[in-house]
Amino acid sequence: MSGKIIGIVIMVSALTAGAALYYLQIYGFYREVAAPADGITLMSLLSGQPEVIPLEGYRAIDADSSPIRYRACFTTPYSLALLTETFQMVDDITPRNAPGWFDCFDAEAIGAELEAGTALTFLSAKNVHYGVDRIVAITDDGRGYVWHELNDCGEKAYDGTVVGEECPPAPSQNAPTQ
Repeated sequence: MSGKIIGIVIMVSALTAGAALYYLQIYGFYREVAAPADGITLMSLLSGQPEVIPLEGYRAIDADSSPIRYRACFTTPYSLALLTETFQMVDDITPRNAPGWFDCFDAEAIGAELEAGTALTFLSAKNVHYGVDRIVAITDDGRGYVWHELNDCGEKAYDGTVVGEECPPAPSQNAPTQ
């Protein structure tokens, strides 16, 4: 009799832990965020500085638990021709998956558009968090998508490889905040 009770307790505990883990990964840490005060920026080819692009219908989510959980969707009136002549492009980038409930960001569909050439990726900002760049993909019909991607320094820092001199110093975990 006590074996059945122990088995039931283990099963209920496992189901509860599994449900909590699922909820926390898919819903728990995310929050909707407002459009950045300075808008969405892309890095200029001429100046190397970020320039704001016009946008409408901005929707975004983010989480404090990871610097790569940011996802955003918007539309812009700029054409791909204008964008490619004005802003820095990024090659060989695939979008990261977003939670299913954030329905404007479909990584698989965005990836298919990138492969087909109906969407292009641009650099929005370097090191928005240490080792993380902000990437913007824009389709030929003006739909825009934003996500964070590990850069070379971030990949090295997070996989334990020696970072090297070409990367900026990593922020100290114990540094005082201002």
